[in-house]
Amino acid sequence: MADTCQTCGACCAAFRVDFSVFELDEHGGSVPSSLAVEVNDNLSRLRGTDYAQPRCAALCGRIGESVSCGIYEWRPSPCRELEAGSDGCARARRRHGLAVL
Repeated sequence: MADTCQTCGACCAAFRVDFSVFELDEHGGSVPSSLAVEVNDNLSRLRGTDYAQPRCAALCGRIGESVSCGIYEWRPSPCRELEAGSDGCARARRRHGLAVL
């Protein structure tokens, strides 16, 4: 399924990605602070995911063809938790006109 993710990227352009501020590198975590915006004292959001047509600022490539994550090793927990073939994956793929896995 990992190969499928590298040609998909739908999840990176379908959801708002909120996570704890403690996942930011400036607070001892690994997510680059430059790719996040403050939501409140406890939450941050990946840049680009708060739009009507979200697209994470770390997403490189064309959805459904060939994609990669510019911060894959440092991505926040919501990105780590979403699994290929899950309900969330299916919703994202449908939003982009891709077949469900």
